[in-house]
Amino acid sequence: MSQFHFDLQHRDAATGARRGVFVTPHGPVQTPGFMPVGTQGTVKGVTIDQVAATGAHMILGNTYHLALRPGHETVRRLGGLHAMCGWEGPILTDSGGFQVFSLGEINKVTEHAATFRSHIDGRIVELTPEHSIEIQEALGSDVAMVLDHVIALPADPGAVTDAMERSIRWAKRCLEYANSDRQAKFAIVQGGLDETLRAQCARELTSMDFDGYAVGGLSVGEEPSEMYRVTAATTEHLPADHPRYLMGVGRPIDLLENVARGIDLFDCVMPTRNGRNSIAFTDAGPVKLRNAVHREDRRPVEQGCPCIACRHSRGYIRHLFNAGEMLGPILLSIHNLTYYQRLMAETRSAIEADRFEEFRREKIAGWDSAKTPGKATGSEAQ
Repeated sequence: MSQFHFDLQHRDAATGARRGVFVTPHGPVQTPGFMPVGTQGTVKGVTIDQVAATGAHMILGNTYHLALRPGHETVRRLGGLHAMCGWEGPILTDSGGFQVFSLGEINKVTEHAATFRSHIDGRIVELTPEHSIEIQEALGSDVAMVLDHVIALPADPGAVTDAMERSIRWAKRCLEYANSDRQAKFAIVQGGLDETLRAQCARELTSMDFDGYAVGGLSVGEEPSEMYRVTAATTEHLPADHPRYLMGVGRPIDLLENVARGIDLFDCVMPTRNGRNSIAFTDAGPVKLRNAVHREDRRPVEQGCPCIACRHSRGYIRHLFNAGEMLGPILLSIHNLTYYQRLMAETRSAIEADRFEEFRREKIAGWDSAKTPGKATGSEAQ
């Protein structure tokens, strides 16, 4: 597909970290990169101009939610998701599979479709692989994810195998139904925590004509070490000349650990969700702004951060939260989104300089310093 290509510019000398550019009709995405989550056509509590100011290149839209409200045909009539929300850069839309798993009351999953009950009005909705692609084409995103069968972990090995094999068959149906040459298609590798199943799924999906590959079904409660193990075991079976996306991850340390294992793209609600709950990400660990220690703290959330929140004192932002003012959650959401984009920009520079491993150790040491008793850090009195 000529409108989409992945330019792998450099590999880190000591790890699996990659520096690249994913080219789309709405512009390039620098990788490794983080996509803010715009579940219902908005990154919660933040204007689209503010999202752009954080340094984001690409955002994520939610097929499940937008199909139920306002409806994908309504989005189409409003000019598509880009026009509706005002974002001029690339957009990736998920397939709806994870939300069917996490939010909807599943009646049954058959070879034909997943059938679920709407969390809005209780009506029964059938989501087939073909309908998932139809919805995403109406939304007009740059990247459409295939519909996959997501299951909770831990699970019976037979159930994991069944879901993995169904995900492969559904991926093929999505690819055969897709009709837009302005929308890249990404497959999703499933297989639970079983490295053999992950390898099998990756091999079968890479035999098809997909534009990128995602690692799905992780960050669902497993230990981080298990996530890292499975990611590494999966990426070694994915083609080097295609982008790799780890879905729904995560903490800053998870981003760096998975970059080291060859991942290019991430998304997660954590920056905005934590921001709404008065927790700010910093190089010295998380800062809980509601804590009394910040009552008269005149320091910014993080020294040197260019975001609008860091023009104010910690004491002021604490006051906003305690007073129930909506500005507090907005400011910390912007700070956290900015922090994630700064982290990814620094990561890209470190890979280019072949010093990613040193960079990773430095960052982790800073975050770990917040856990050391007696140390006065940016997250003291947590």
